[in-house]
Amino acid sequence: MKQRLLVIVLLLAAAAMVGALFLVPRLNRTAVLSGYVEGEPLYLAAPVSGAVAEIRVQRGDRVKAGDRLFVVDPKQLTAQRAQAQAEVGAAEAQAQDARKGLRPLELAVYDANIAAAEARARDAAADMRRVQPLVRKGIYAPARLDDVRAALQTANAQLVAARRQRDAAALGAREGQVQAADSRVAQAQAGLSAADARLSDLAPVAPSDARVEEVFFQKGEWASANQPVLSLLPDDRIKLRFFVPERSLSAYRIGATVRFACDGCAKGMSARITFVSPRPEFTPPVIYSREARDRLVYMVEARPSARLNPGQPVDVTPLGAAR
Repeated sequence: MKQRLLVIVLLLAAAAMVGALFLVPRLNRTAVLSGYVEGEPLYLAAPVSGAVAEIRVQRGDRVKAGDRLFVVDPKQLTAQRAQAQAEVGAAEAQAQDARKGLRPLELAVYDANIAAAEARARDAAADMRRVQPLVRKGIYAPARLDDVRAALQTANAQLVAARRQRDAAALGAREGQVQAADSRVAQAQAGLSAADARLSDLAPVAPSDARVEEVFFQKGEWASANQPVLSLLPDDRIKLRFFVPERSLSAYRIGATVRFACDGCAKGMSARITFVSPRPEFTPPVIYSREARDRLVYMVEARPSARLNPGQPVDVTPLGAAR
């Protein structure tokens, strides 16, 4: 009987110890929200096909905003830029020529026409002076005076026309033609700017501080147009992604700050909420909810105050208590 009682006591003691092992951690456990670090890479490519002339970074390197990353053979676009620059020069020359008028040698022709018209006018005036008194004396008929007067008027009109032709030739092209020439200059300059932009695209720079995540091509390899040569993971595109139970969603707003922890990270880390999903979802299978009843959750994204590695699991301290 005593033996049986001893066995019962030992069994009760063992059960109490096992219960304590499971109960104490649960009592000491702080409720947290499970999540992970997510990164959005940038894929950089060239707009034209060509051989990779230079790779200036390697996988894992840190780059700063403005650092050059790689260069694709620029021969083809360099020739296109030279052609565009030549078109700009031709258009500008045409616009200047439209404003200048005729050349001195061409204006000399108009000057000669004026001189000939002046000579005819002088001859006609001399005839008028000679014939007019003879008509008054009756030597010539009045009709002769009419002929001479008409010749003088014709010579004077030709002189005026020659002078106006010379003035018009010195003015240059008409206003509409000048505007058309200026438009061709602007069109050629736009083509040159586009060629410069395409040429600069052959040597992309880092848009922000980042880490080189992957290099897909090496020097000498052929890269097709718009095919990524390397990928960057910018610091400002690394974020936390965690899941909030539906009953606690009202506490999470864009701009709010949350605190989180992760393995091997410094203490007291924080992140600013940048996105709250408007659609609910069931807890993803890769996220192990600490409470089985919290199945309906909303995804929340937050930008951390420190650089972390994508895929790293984190524990986020909840903002509000459950309703």
